Amino acid sequence: MELCRKRGGSGTGLFVFTVAVGWCLGSAWSFGPSQDSEFTFLLPAGTSDCFFQTAARNGTMEVEYQVIAGAGMDVDFTIISPQGYQLIAESRRSDGVHMVESTEEGDYQICFDNSFSRFSEKMVFFEVIIEGQGGDVGGDEEWMGLEEPEGSLLEYKLEDIRESMDSVHRRLERSRQMQTVLRAFETRDRNLLEDNLWRVSFWSCASVLVMLCVALTQVYTVRKLFDDKRRVCT
Repeated sequence: MELCRKRGGSGTGLFVFTVAVGWCLGSAWSFGPSQDSEFTFLLPAGTSDCFFQTAARNGTMEVEYQVIAGAGMDVDFTIISPQGYQLIAESRRSDGVHMVESTEEGDYQICFDNSFSRFSEKMVFFEVIIEGQGGDVGGDEEWMGLEEPEGSLLEYKLEDIRESMDSVHRRLERSRQMQTVLRAFETRDRNLLEDNLWRVSFWSCASVLVMLCVALTQVYTVRKLFDDKRRVCT
């Protein structure tokens, strides 16, 4: 009887272990393709540009943008619903984060406007995060086809393993998104530093030239004061 119990436990453990390994190896297909997107583009002076993001009904859409290069570091930003209503409008902002809840089915317009600037082009980074729209349907179907054997003595069930791996997947996706945003911040800060370095270097050189001109002028003036060309008769 004890031997039978060991064999039953060993078989159950082997079954669950095999399923877990198969899930790990096929996680890329089980979770389905990611609907999140990120993009960096150049917005010329005096123009506007719009992007379209497809959304399903009753989901959430988060949009985050940053101006990472360009004079003034600001743009006009709007989000327009599939019905043509203006949901969000901002003027002359350098960054922003907006959440659209209970989305409608259709294409949302995400627009950036630089028409107020006549000479300066802007480099803009933005990221769109879509949630609650069935990104892991394939994984659900795969797990529905698995049945846990009766008499299992394992502490964790298949459902517990699935929930744990789903949680890890969501946290990894969030970490990737945060790293992307931090890279955008780093790019913007580097562009600001390079721009400030050019300005500081230019005005430093100009100041040095002015100081040299003033020094030469002073030397010339002092020498002229002591330069007496009058003749003295003896």
